[in-house]
Amino acid sequence: MDLKSLCFVDMPFGKKKDPASGVEIDFDQVYEKAIKPAIQDAGLEALRGDEERTGGIIHAPMFARLLLAEFVVADLTLANPNVFYELGIRHTARPFTTVPIFGGIHPLPFDVAMVRAIGYELEDGKLSDAAAAKLKAAIQARLEAGIQGPTAKDSPLFQLIPSFPGIDLPHEVTEAFQERVKHEREFREVLDAARAKPTDPERTQALLEIQRSLGNLKAAQPAALVDLMLSYRDASAWEEMVRLCEAFPDYLKDQAMVRQQWALALNRRNAPGDRDKAVRMLNELIQRRGADPETLGILGRVHKDRYKELKKAGSIMAAAALDDAIGAYGKGFESDPRDYYPGVNAINLLVEKGDLKEADRLVPLVAFAVARRGGAASSDYWDLATVLELAAIGNDWTTATRVLPKVLAAAGKAWVAKTTRDNLALLRDARRRDGQELPQLAEIIRYLEARAAELG
Repeated sequence: MDLKSLCFVDMPFGKKKDPASGVEIDFDQVYEKAIKPAIQDAGLEALRGDEERTGGIIHAPMFARLLLAEFVVADLTLANPNVFYELGIRHTARPFTTVPIFGGIHPLPFDVAMVRAIGYELEDGKLSDAAAAKLKAAIQARLEAGIQGPTAKDSPLFQLIPSFPGIDLPHEVTEAFQERVKHEREFREVLDAARAKPTDPERTQALLEIQRSLGNLKAAQPAALVDLMLSYRDASAWEEMVRLCEAFPDYLKDQAMVRQQWALALNRRNAPGDRDKAVRMLNELIQRRGADPETLGILGRVHKDRYKELKKAGSIMAAAALDDAIGAYGKGFESDPRDYYPGVNAINLLVEKGDLKEADRLVPLVAFAVARRGGAASSDYWDLATVLELAAIGNDWTTATRVLPKVLAAAGKAWVAKTTRDNLALLRDARRRDGQELPQLAEIIRYLEARAAELG
């Protein structure tokens, strides 16, 4: 499956004279003898730019390639202002994976001399066999270092501002990447076919075969890797999901969404040390990016699952884990009260703890947040599940009975139905400790268990 990461080459075509020295340089020969084979041997797809300009401004496809390509090789030999402008654009988009090169007919200008450019020697404007081999090896080594990691920032802007977000431009906005978009669409269709298998083990096996077809994962397109990761999640293939994340290139491992999902998979796999690692990853993400409901919601889930294990074992540490879970969920809801997910989990655990005053304070806030998303009229599973949980917490069995069929119909994956079942099981146990047996709640849990079994 042709889903290699892209290396865009920003350089002149044909033979061009250097205005300073008058030397005519055969750039096609430099590309064919050194640059292109270096890119291909590194396991990437080479795409060479063109010289088209409109009114002196670089055209849209060039912008797209500079912003979207995972790797860029930029030839600075002619010291052309356009090339330096393009290099500046690239340095605003990506913190690393940009490889500047230059023919050694004169020094680089001072302002770009710091960008770790690779020099190459020319003889009468061409590469000798020895110089070509040397340049190829140098470019390939730099690309492979970016692929294998750990990554080193080569953009002065990202070095100066560690938290600079870069530019996130969807591929679909430009015709320059239409063929690539087509490949990604075809890949998603293959993933859809795997996810359509009748059981999770069959889905997982099909996804493993797709993963093998990608070859070297560190050189595969990031979008394909993320789609594969989420497909493993949907199949509850936590072991395979963790191993995939571990095989990602470093720049992809560092993305917030990947780290969130990786931590989620570690928690679900729950091998020795997994939950401690998940907590560390999520806390580091919070320190780096600040509080957000997604990260804190996953952190709350890790602490909640730890609490359930400790409680079952009769450990004295269970109470601390429960407080950690409530704290994470509460902070997640406070960070963005529009996101009801951490809020409803905080309420559920506050009921479990017996802190009904704080639970009652949060109920109307969370109910308002989910109502803004459509509430019981929504078609989204989590919206509907939240309405169901709030109704059960408030003993509103009329609403719970009305929304339950919608929840069951919207539960397209076993693990999401199990998540809601587990939340309601906690509520059932808390009510039992208060001397309440709720047959309506027990029936809802049975329906969710049956739905999860059907999907699994």
